[in-house]
Amino acid sequence: MKVYTYSEARQRLAEVLNIARNEEVVIKRRGGESFSIVLRKSKKSPFDVPGIKTKATTKDIIAAVRESRERFAEQNVED
Repeated sequence: MKVYTYSEARQRLAEVLNIARNEEVVIKRRGGESFSIVLRKSKKSPFDVPGIKTKATTKDIIAAVRESRERFAEQNVED
């Protein structure tokens, strides 16, 4: 744990935040108050995926989905 005074932390904020990535940082004020800085990792949604570039049109995608559904329906009729 690293401890900084308010003035030190203000002057070296970027450094303080970089250190807080790995360990807790405490900032002490003149009046005796102490504040902790810790990294808060954001939770990402499993649906947050990068997009892809494609030349497929909406019609192409709908046709592919329709074809897939038809094949699936045919397989289930045979079973």
